[in-house]
Amino acid sequence: MTGFGKASLQLPTKKITVEVKSLNSKGLDLNVRMPSVYREMELGLRTQISTKLERGKIDFGIYIESTAEQTSTKVNVPVVKNYIAQLQEVYPDADVTELMKMAVRMPDTLKTEREEIDENDWEQIQVTINEALENILSFRKDEGASLEREFNLRIGNIRQYMEDALALDPERVQAIKDRLQTAISELQVNVDENRFEQELIYYLEKLDITEEKVRLTNHLDYFLETLNGNEANGRKLGFITQEMGREINTMGSKSNHAQMQKLVVMMKDELEKIKEQVLNVL
Repeated sequence: MTGFGKASLQLPTKKITVEVKSLNSKGLDLNVRMPSVYREMELGLRTQISTKLERGKIDFGIYIESTAEQTSTKVNVPVVKNYIAQLQEVYPDADVTELMKMAVRMPDTLKTEREEIDENDWEQIQVTINEALENILSFRKDEGASLEREFNLRIGNIRQYMEDALALDPERVQAIKDRLQTAISELQVNVDENRFEQELIYYLEKLDITEEKVRLTNHLDYFLETLNGNEANGRKLGFITQEMGREINTMGSKSNHAQMQKLVVMMKDELEKIKEQVLNVL
């Protein structure tokens, strides 16, 4: 969702600059800054922006720089003359120039003529707005391509760490058997071998991570499938990462093997990096 777009337009008497900035947000948080003369266009403009950008904390601004020699702000001559007349009553011997300096500091000595919207100007401004919005969309697409490469790398790393962990499973199972056998030997008691085998199988089934491996593999595949879809899928990707996290955490709690737990930690680290970047996806 992060992006920036800018476009400019030179009109006969002014330069128009349109800027759009977008940051991450769960929904649409739109802030519009524009000159009062165009304020009546704001509602339609908000609809236009929200349709184009969909989500994000968006700052949109239209800025005007006057390039004309004339200005819409003028001296309110009758008011200034009235102030001077009143001041002459207070300071009859004062120089008129000094009285004028005092008078122009008084309220209402300047007046600004309200500018009306020129339809032709607004049509050109609308083109500039569309250009700025297209620029930020282009920025977002470039960011999206970079994120896609990042996601593919991280998903691939998690998949590899999972396979490495599963490769340690025979070693882990044998270590558990040996540890239990040693513990029973140290107790110096007679054990029914059949019963021991049954209990061992039950214990190993509770520590088996095959189901977690299958579910995590499905989540990894579904993440990539969703990533390659054409619809806005940021929220959906976020939900999938939550499910991935559950399976990885269960693997960690079941592993009971130092090297396997190390690989689980590495999977968690890759997943956190994915979660951070998913916030940037629409």
